[in-house]
Amino acid sequence: MRVSAKADYAIRAAVELAAAGEGPLKGDRIAEAQDIPSNFLENILSDLRNAGIVMSRRGADGGYWLARPADEVSLADIIRAVDGPLANVRGVRSEQVSYQGSAEQLRAVWVAVRASLRAVLEQVTLADVVTGELPENVRALAEDPDAWAPH
Repeated sequence: MRVSAKADYAIRAAVELAAAGEGPLKGDRIAEAQDIPSNFLENILSDLRNAGIVMSRRGADGGYWLARPADEVSLADIIRAVDGPLANVRGVRSEQVSYQGSAEQLRAVWVAVRASLRAVLEQVTLADVVTGELPENVRALAEDPDAWAPH
């Protein structure tokens, strides 16, 4: 899986909001804290607002905050809000692709890849990242030395 800059920035911005608590946080403060280009961040926050993940208010007392508790927002929610489906093949959902002949089983492989991504990204919430308490299965995967090998 390739994580886009947009998804990475969106997750980092949402984690910053989760760490800040309930009050509004200015976009420029998020951008500075996470080293995200301000113009890019505004577009990302707009996507997150349209997806119902963040709320915003204009003005001196304005800013952004999470629309739901941090333990109810998964990393998958954020990625889908800014990039669409977690896994697709040539822009088509995994279950909708079809292959012929010897490549026929690839559809099942792509569906399994998507399920594997979901097994991690749908279980990890913003609260997990902020507290550093990742789900056991995710922690176990990350602790496997082979997971760190660049292959």
